[in-house]
Amino acid sequence: MTHATIDRPATTSPETASRPAIDLALLAFASGDVAALLAQISDDVDFRIDHYQDATDTGWQRAANKAELLVVLQRLAVDVFPRGTRVLQLHSQPLGNGWALTRFQQQFFYGVQQREVESLTWIVSHTRDGQVDYFRENVTTITPV
Repeated sequence: MTHATIDRPATTSPETASRPAIDLALLAFASGDVAALLAQISDDVDFRIDHYQDATDTGWQRAANKAELLVVLQRLAVDVFPRGTRVLQLHSQPLGNGWALTRFQQQFFYGVQQREVESLTWIVSHTRDGQVDYFRENVTTITPV
């Protein structure tokens, strides 16, 4: 399987201008651009990350607004992604009425396990007025590389 690699893309380039808000948010996250990430997020975002068949404590990986999300992002940067992340694949499928299903594959040094991993996640999101106001990420795999 060939991976389309997207390393630190400019979040305001013509290439990204037509992308949905969820893609722009994820690309900004991968590039470490917190301001660009938060620009894609609604003040009243409903945010949560879950892991499939994994004992990792994810109770703290939820937020009910942008201020709480910033706290989650800060902890993710320290505990989960201490060396950042690299997007391997990113594809969002519009579902209608602002909803999208995103396949997000990334490679990163996983702070929790202290090793390099590849991860596949599925994200259901909703966009209102050009900003993500609902985000549910399901981490389906964390595979050592």
